[in-house]
Amino acid sequence: MSETTVPAAFAVPASGTVHWVGAGLSTGSGLAALCDAADRVRLWHRTEERAGQSLAALGLTGRAEPRAFTLARLTAELAPGDVVVSMLPAPEHAPLLAACIGRGTHFACSSYVSDAVLDQVPAAAAAGVVVLTEAGLDPGIDHLFALDLIARARDAIGDGSAASYSLTSYCGGIPAVPNEFRYRFSWAPAGVLGALRSPARYIEDGAETTAARPWEATRPQVIDGETFEVYPNRDSVPFVDQYGLASTWKPRTFVRGTLRLDGWLRAWSAVFEELKAGDDRRIGALARELAARYPTTDADRDRVVLAVSLDVRGGSGETWAGRYLLDLEGTADESAMARCVSRTLALGVRHVLDGSLPPGLSRAAETAPRAREWLAELGRDGVDFTLRAEQ
Repeated sequence: MSETTVPAAFAVPASGTVHWVGAGLSTGSGLAALCDAADRVRLWHRTEERAGQSLAALGLTGRAEPRAFTLARLTAELAPGDVVVSMLPAPEHAPLLAACIGRGTHFACSSYVSDAVLDQVPAAAAAGVVVLTEAGLDPGIDHLFALDLIARARDAIGDGSAASYSLTSYCGGIPAVPNEFRYRFSWAPAGVLGALRSPARYIEDGAETTAARPWEATRPQVIDGETFEVYPNRDSVPFVDQYGLASTWKPRTFVRGTLRLDGWLRAWSAVFEELKAGDDRRIGALARELAARYPTTDADRDRVVLAVSLDVRGGSGETWAGRYLLDLEGTADESAMARCVSRTLALGVRHVLDGSLPPGLSRAAETAPRAREWLAELGRDGVDFTLRAEQ
């Protein structure tokens, strides 16, 4: 399902050197895993001192080399077969990828594929460069869950006959101990507000639907007896094809969205009024105010909840339903968000290092057999989840 690949024989052999660029809130024990798997790891941060401090906080002093990041400095150190892991904001991936292609260096990130990255995939494939994307929590683990559920349903129902289905995938980083704001920032407030300003497209009651203001489509969702609030985000519709659902199956519901604590909609009412006004300068200032008012401290504990469900009804009355649930809390050593994102990304990088990913574009694991392999590996790496399936 990769959009552009060439035979694996033409891939640039991995050198064993990994460049991890950025050390924000999602950098966690995955970096330590790569220190075990790679021959050499370099952590690039704003300054060499900051990089060293991040390594010390992760207990990795002496196991990775600190570096002061600029694109020019990084590019100068890249060699064919190295792997660049970008933990930078999504708009910065494309320049990094361009540098990688020029040096014959593989590229990995946890973000959605942007048009600017997609445009470079043919050049990457021709150069034998692996471009691994959507290999984090959401996107990432959610893809693995969905692919496995779909394969199980196809085995049970059969994909040659008519059926209808409902697939929902909701993920959220929330405070382990609920606060008055009903939220804990696990990424930059400006990014959170920007995502809320982007329309969401999804399928509901068998028809494509667009929510210009995603939060206005918020509804309650009960998971294991606990009530959350969920709303659609981004564009869910292309994932119908990406997940390879049977052409004879018709969607009743297909939504990929965000999960929040019960009461979030009410707690954020003032924020939504600012977003509706649409003043870019004011919204930028609001992001800074929220960062100052609700800082993430060492005493905070986060919680990550990811619930992916599939319900299929065959034309002859047969049914199948299954659900994956990941529900993790952070610890004093590592946030749940950092654990899920960094360990999944590190797993993908290990597969770049062992040569099992083809050049060109890969999004996490793109087939059900590979998804099951990745899920088994994540389970061994300490990312716990449960599967419930019934017929």
